[in-house]
Amino acid sequence: MIDEGYLKYRSDWTRTGALDYPEIHELNEWRRPLFGAGLIGYREAEDVGYGNLSARLDDTDRFVISGTQTGHLDAPGTEHYALVTGFDIDANTVRCEGPVQASSEALTHAALYEVDARIRAVVHVHSDELWVRLKGRVATAAADAAYGTPEMARELRRLYRETDLAESGIVVMAGHESGLISIGRNVREAAERILSQEALR
Repeated sequence: MIDEGYLKYRSDWTRTGALDYPEIHELNEWRRPLFGAGLIGYREAEDVGYGNLSARLDDTDRFVISGTQTGHLDAPGTEHYALVTGFDIDANTVRCEGPVQASSEALTHAALYEVDARIRAVVHVHSDELWVRLKGRVATAAADAAYGTPEMARELRRLYRETDLAESGIVVMAGHESGLISIGRNVREAAERILSQEALR
C-alpha cells in the first residue's frame, strides 16, 4: 500500500495562474518515461496518486515542483505545478504559489536543495521491486522517518553527510513503502538514475 499524496506540512499557499518557467517543460519531458514505467502514477484501488519531481530555479532554494495529487496525469501542464518560495523544516511549513499546492513531498525536496547547491533536480518515485532490491545497498532512510515530514527532511540531511548519497544520487525510503528519491545536477541526471535501475530489472 502506498502511503502518499496527503500534505503533512503546513501549507502557506498563494493561488495564482499557471506558472511559466522553462524548467517545467524539462520536468515534463523526463516525467513521461517515469510515468510510462509506472514509477509515477495512480493506484485506483487506493485512490492515490504517487510520485513527484522538481527543479531548482536559480541560485536560491526556490524550486518548481509537481502539484499534490497529480500523479494520475499522463500529460500535466503548467497549471499542475507549484513554485516553492520558502520553507521551514523545523516548523514543518512550506510556502508556495501557483494554481495548485506543492506536492506532499515538498519538504523532502527542500531539504535536499538546502544541503547542496549543486543539486538542481529531485525525483520521487515508487517501485516495489527497486525498493526491495536497493534497500540497504544504497543510502537508506530510517524506517521511522515518514514521508513529507521534518523527520524525513532531517534524515536526508544526515544521509547526505554520512553516506555516499552525493555520488550515488539515490535514496531508499525505508519508512515509505516502495518509495525512492534520486537527485541530480539536472532533471535528466536525476531521472536517468532511476530509469537506469529500472532497466536492470
